[in-house]
Amino acid sequence: MEPRIASLPHKKLIGQQVSMSLTANKTHSLFSGFMPRRHEVGHKLNTTVICMQVFEPGFDFRNFTPATVHQKWAAVEVAEFDDVPAGMETFELAAGLYAVFAYKGTAATFGPTYNYIFNTWLPSSVYELDNRPHFEVLGDKYKNNDPESEEDIYVPVRLKSI
Repeated sequence: MEPRIASLPHKKLIGQQVSMSLTANKTHSLFSGFMPRRHEVGHKLNTTVICMQVFEPGFDFRNFTPATVHQKWAAVEVAEFDDVPAGMETFELAAGLYAVFAYKGTAATFGPTYNYIFNTWLPSSVYELDNRPHFEVLGDKYKNNDPESEEDIYVPVRLKSI
C-alpha cells in the first residue's frame, strides 16, 4: 500500500468537535449529532465530510496509547466562515504535505493499516510526521460500517531532517 503525496492548501472547516481517546471513543455520538445538521453549513466547497484528529502541539506519536486524549472533529470544508450554525465551530487547517492512503474497510478493521502506516511505511520513507491534524475524507464511496466502504486517510508529513 503506497500513498500518494499531496500538497494541500490552507482549508477552512466548520463542524463539531469533542475531546476523546480510543478507550473513551465518542466518534459515534459526534457523527450522530453532526451528520443530520451538516446541511445547515453554508458555503460548502463539496459534499465530503472530514473526520479529523487534532493532537496537542508537539505530541510525540511514539507515546500514543489507546488512552491518548485528542480532539475529534466532524466537519465540512467551506469557502467562508460568515455563517456558522449554532453549536458548531470553525477550524483552520494549515497547508502542508500529506501522505494519502486509500483505505477500504470498516473502522473496526483499520488496525493493520494503521500499523503499516506508522510502523512500516513511515520509518522506511523519506518522510516523518509533521505536527498538524490527521484526517480522513469520507466521500461518495464511504459507507459507515460496511466492509466495502472507501475513504482517504491523510497523514501529515514533512521531509526527514538530514
